[in-house]
Amino acid sequence: MTWGPVVNVDDPEAIFRRYQELQDYVGWTEADARRVQSVASLLEPHLAALIDDFYAEIDRHPEARKVITGGAGQVERLKGTLRGWLRDLLNGPYDQAYVIRRWRVGHRHVEIGLGQVYTNVALSRLRSGLLQALEKSWTGPPRELLAVRQSLNTLLDLDLATIEDAYQAAHAVQQQRGERLAAIGQVAACVAHELRNPLNVVKTSVYYLRNARNPTPQKTAEHLERIERHVLMADNVITALSNFAKLPVPNLRPFAVAACIQEALETNELSQQIRVINDCAALPPVLGDGDQLRIVFANLIRNARDAMPEGGTLTFRGRALPATVEVDVADTGVGIPPENLARITEPLFSTKARGLGLGLAITRSILDKNKGSLSVRSTPGQGTTFTVTLTAAVPKERSQP
Repeated sequence: MTWGPVVNVDDPEAIFRRYQELQDYVGWTEADARRVQSVASLLEPHLAALIDDFYAEIDRHPEARKVITGGAGQVERLKGTLRGWLRDLLNGPYDQAYVIRRWRVGHRHVEIGLGQVYTNVALSRLRSGLLQALEKSWTGPPRELLAVRQSLNTLLDLDLATIEDAYQAAHAVQQQRGERLAAIGQVAACVAHELRNPLNVVKTSVYYLRNARNPTPQKTAEHLERIERHVLMADNVITALSNFAKLPVPNLRPFAVAACIQEALETNELSQQIRVINDCAALPPVLGDGDQLRIVFANLIRNARDAMPEGGTLTFRGRALPATVEVDVADTGVGIPPENLARITEPLFSTKARGLGLGLAITRSILDKNKGSLSVRSTPGQGTTFTVTLTAAVPKERSQP
């Protein structure tokens, strides 16, 4: 049996179904329930001492005690809650309401910052106390005592499993929330950095145009062009974020890779110091969205250009395999340090002084949606090769043996 998280942690019925699965797994039966309930009155007189011992032990452990911030009044309220929990344990019924009360214990522990390990050892202490009290008070046959002990242990194990399950679910939600907030903060910082520079340029040009005395037409045109250029830069930042947040569903159809690469080269200017070799003319058609895959090659071209500020060679070389077509996009630039290779397609990860770090993340997302993939190999100081793998429009026939 494979145990996964509860689909909806706010769905009481789903939580109860999970509990019933656990009951089946450990072999819990109605006979077990009756055995536990039969000793409830026997154990009731011992509960007060168990509860006092429980909180006295907490008081001796700073890590556990630190979550109790309300003094003696809070301790008395918590003792009342534990008394109710123990009575529930011994009396049942072990229905949906019972399970939800257990589930809330795990959630509450995450809210107050109490580690699950303390729940485990606390329940172990309560278990020992209950079993000692049971043996001390038992007057029936030893064989029946053994059966009651086993049923009580099974019920405590189910309680612990439910509390731990709830703890893990609540902790995962809390962690995801924290990661989302951290991501939002990181995006905000990146956007602020990327937009502040062009906005500052626009601001200084506007100031000049407002305050310059008799500027020449050439100077006015220069500042207007400067404003337009940096507004376009800011717009590109917003477009990149928008494209990454919501890529449209690709329109998969056959298209020529070589033509797609050529179009990407024509729309992304390279310096005269960069030599381009495009060895993809003979490649067969691939299946994908040509408009989206043009963005893939455009991003890789810009990445290569930035890696070769002093010039170099940009090479496109393709291979037709039985079911796929591979295109290497290789530069002779600065290369990528080994410790960064695994992270270069992460959103917002960038080794450049400028840039949101979305280009390669968008590239990977587009390829995923177009049934393709991206791999990379690099040697610092010698260059980087990205390999784009695409689905062949018509699978190549294998040669007969």
